[in-house]
Amino acid sequence: MSKASIESSSFANIQARFTNRPVRLSVEGLAKSYGSGESRVEVIEDLSFEVHAGEIACIVGPSGVGKTTLLKCLAGLHPLTAGSAAIDGRTIQGPPAEMALVFQDYSRSLMPWLTARQNIRLPLRHLKLGTTEEASRLDEALEVVGLAHAGSKYPWQLSGGMQQRVAIARALAYRPEVLVMDEPFASVDAQTRFELEDLCLQIRQDYDMTIVVVTHDIDEAVYLSDQIVVIGQKPAIVTEILPVSFPEPRSQFSTRALPAFAEARTHVLQLIQQAR
Repeated sequence: MSKASIESSSFANIQARFTNRPVRLSVEGLAKSYGSGESRVEVIEDLSFEVHAGEIACIVGPSGVGKTTLLKCLAGLHPLTAGSAAIDGRTIQGPPAEMALVFQDYSRSLMPWLTARQNIRLPLRHLKLGTTEEASRLDEALEVVGLAHAGSKYPWQLSGGMQQRVAIARALAYRPEVLVMDEPFASVDAQTRFELEDLCLQIRQDYDMTIVVVTHDIDEAVYLSDQIVVIGQKPAIVTEILPVSFPEPRSQFSTRALPAFAEARTHVLQLIQQAR
């Protein structure tokens, strides 16, 4: 399937929706290597892409291609070897205050001795909010993720899906401009995964939040994305940036049944296989 045929299909007209909005996250010529001399390992050679405000972008590629390394660079956890990454034009030189992270391993990201509400409150301690504002944010975050009844429960009293909802609620309460998620739904069952995907879409709609998701699941990337950034080869480069558009609101039943969904999934799968 050629790129031209993809771009002419019904799911590839997202450009007009977001190109008139400001660029929230920009990556230009990003490269990352470890070590020096003969022990130098180049992981990322050259990555460039943009994510506009309110957009959901999914990053996919073969296992071991450098997706998590890219995420850590975006989060300011690793210095870049070359190139730049910026939020709203401000270069990322350390963990940005405008960004929140949600990791795959929710069991490690939550403090087992704290209740769900106390876990969500953790990043708010640095914002110097008033008591009323803090309580309002906590209540709202728990309500949005469907855990208004579970604020007093400890992580070990919650299912895996509920624990991941707490991790997402913690990010929401912080009110970031950019939410970055690393394989956020990989460790839950299929039904819970669908529910969390729809929660992600609802968060974007309610908060107009910019969301970047690193995932191995091609169906998930197609379902969630406004654009899919496919990376491949070693060291990694951008293989293709694929815009995606489906009728809104998206549905786990009707959206996944669209011929355009199957077309996009097949195209991305071919790109990943070719990039190994």
